Amino acid sequence: MALQLPAFRGRFGIARFDITPPVGVYSRNWGAAKHDTAESIHRPLGLTVLTFAEKSGGPPLVFLDADLGWWRPLTLFYRLQKCLLEEFSLPSERLIFGLSHTHAGPPLMEADDSLPGGELLQEWLDSFFETAVETVRDALGDPFSGILEWGTGTCDLAAVRDFPDPDPDRHRMICGFEPAGEPDDTLWVGRLTDESGKARATIVNYACHPTTLAWENRAISPDYPGAMRELVESKTGAPTLFFLGACGELAPRNQYVGDTEIADRNGRQLGFAALAVLESLDSPGTEFEYAGTVESGAPLAVWKSQPRGEFPETISAVRRMVSLPLKNWPSAAELENERAANEDRALEERLRRKRDIRRTLGDGDSFDLPIYAWRMGDAALVGCCCEGYSILQKEIRSRFPDRAIFCLNLINGSIGYLPPADLYDVDVYPVWQTPFDRGCLENVIESMCDALSDVFAGE
Repeated sequence: MALQLPAFRGRFGIARFDITPPVGVYSRNWGAAKHDTAESIHRPLGLTVLTFAEKSGGPPLVFLDADLGWWRPLTLFYRLQKCLLEEFSLPSERLIFGLSHTHAGPPLMEADDSLPGGELLQEWLDSFFETAVETVRDALGDPFSGILEWGTGTCDLAAVRDFPDPDPDRHRMICGFEPAGEPDDTLWVGRLTDESGKARATIVNYACHPTTLAWENRAISPDYPGAMRELVESKTGAPTLFFLGACGELAPRNQYVGDTEIADRNGRQLGFAALAVLESLDSPGTEFEYAGTVESGAPLAVWKSQPRGEFPETISAVRRMVSLPLKNWPSAAELENERAANEDRALEERLRRKRDIRRTLGDGDSFDLPIYAWRMGDAALVGCCCEGYSILQKEIRSRFPDRAIFCLNLINGSIGYLPPADLYDVDVYPVWQTPFDRGCLENVIESMCDALSDVFAGE
């Protein structure tokens, strides 16, 4: 009898580059902000690439993890995706670009000359595209044999942020800490080691919006993932990747501030929780095995760590499409006319974002949403470019109880939220922000489960 961690043994590559933009770049991400450009750098922004491949060969899986916010419009991501797929001859299902979702970085948008810092934004964006290619090339060019093992724990950083408005005359939910909420506190941590047992990378999968820093903040920052990475890397000596979970309604309790120390404190909370998971794991490449009974004052069951004999070495990837109905929004042209005529700064920002979403989706009544699923030995990840509520990951994990499943938001683009169907009867931000109609979250859950069944097919 033995206990084994979810694991994958294969060939890996890892590389990281600094992608911090210059001070003065356009960096407005909040409608309430009174400024448009960054005035300082809190922490650098990074791009980390991790590649996975079977020891026997075959095309790799390539994951890019960037300390950035969201794509507006999605066509900008499509340009980068096309470049990467062609440059490295990758099938589309084997490339995932994940965003940490900081709200304190340069917007991923086409530069607008009418905006302060727009020229610097364009220069940075061009450089970022080039850096993405170089980082993938470096990761693929220096592979090593290793073992990726997963442990799980909890973290109390995330809180529910759908809060009933205390004003009795306002029948709505507002976006902030809900003391009565019950957040998903699940934390998955991956430990990647080479054949000598040396740590080569850590992966942290957690669901919580990086919205600590808001309209008062004037610094470029990765938000809480920055301090989390620093803490974990100080212990492991290896790069840390952040896999953002399904956090549509989850965010830190203490958020919407300009104090970067609070972002760092939030990050350390997650970092210490991740380190606790790592400390709970036995030595790399081992299993915890029952070794017999010792008769003492009581019959004592003795368990010992032993070298693990076999490791799963299979990877697979699928990309599925699910057709989602859209709300009856105005056309992109109508939204642009409304935006141009509006003089309220916060409302103008809302309309700008809504226009960009409509331009991405087109003026039709449905959208074919790509869903990506990867298998890595015993474990799998699944996600899409939307912001699903945490019920998505809880439901999917319940259907695959014997697997380590990591659900990701904001991979390979960004569009809008996926709230539960019953929330469409409530006046709440994710419902009126999203272009997707009632029932889309539930459709996506079914499609993600089908995709996971596909990657595990044959067992």
